[in-house]
Amino acid sequence: MTSADVSTVLNRILDTAAENLRVAKILIQLGLDPNNVTWEAIFNRFLEIFLANITLANLFALIGAIFFVATLLTQTMVPLRVANMIGCAFYAGFGALTGTITTFLLYLLLIPINAWRLRQMLHLVKMARTATQGDTSMEWLKPFMSERKYKKGDVLFKKDDVANEMFMTITGKFLVKEINVELPPGNIMGELGFLSPDNRRTATVQCLEDGQVLTITYEKLLEIYFQNPQFGYYFLVLTSQRLLENIARLQAEVAQNKIALEAVAAGGEK
Repeated sequence: MTSADVSTVLNRILDTAAENLRVAKILIQLGLDPNNVTWEAIFNRFLEIFLANITLANLFALIGAIFFVATLLTQTMVPLRVANMIGCAFYAGFGALTGTITTFLLYLLLIPINAWRLRQMLHLVKMARTATQGDTSMEWLKPFMSERKYKKGDVLFKKDDVANEMFMTITGKFLVKEINVELPPGNIMGELGFLSPDNRRTATVQCLEDGQVLTITYEKLLEIYFQNPQFGYYFLVLTSQRLLENIARLQAEVAQNKIALEAVAAGGEK
């Protein structure tokens, strides 16, 4: 193709665009008379278009759009999922009424996906609430965790190491060396590193016998928190309970040592 041909094609494109974008032609496409454009004529034309499109299908689309806008304004995940499901239901109805099979199937499939994620999040919050009422286990976190195995003698982490994940013991025994406490299956460890300002380990944990743990990264915990801040509150309550248990254990040891020292002192005086 020569430069003359390219120039001719470009000129035709520009001429056609200019023709199609003329105000007069746009007014004709809108159903208005270019020689008699008044505010009343514009209002009446748009009123005609509005009345002509008042159908059940378009009503469904409008309601669906309102709920989708609501998802953009929602700050937490649970109401967002609910609004999204309602919006998808109305858009699926719009697709069915207009015979648009792709729109119908797309939004129909999104409903169970959102329902499953909503159920998962509600279950998470329910289990966390139950835990704060007495059961300090974190079983509800298992679906979000990955499996890892350790051999006897393995050190999971050392005091002052950079912390980036939390553990839950499944099998085996693990020793917190600084306080000489064994952690049987069903216990969590490494949660305090998530709360410390510099994300450092507060103790060393070693595997006493072959065992299996589940792990979850702090990034995943943050993701769960931002999806539902209510979960973050329950998690803080649980970790606070763990911290208070450790403090009570240390206080008991200090009291025992004090009694032992007093007994030794009393024996020496005799």
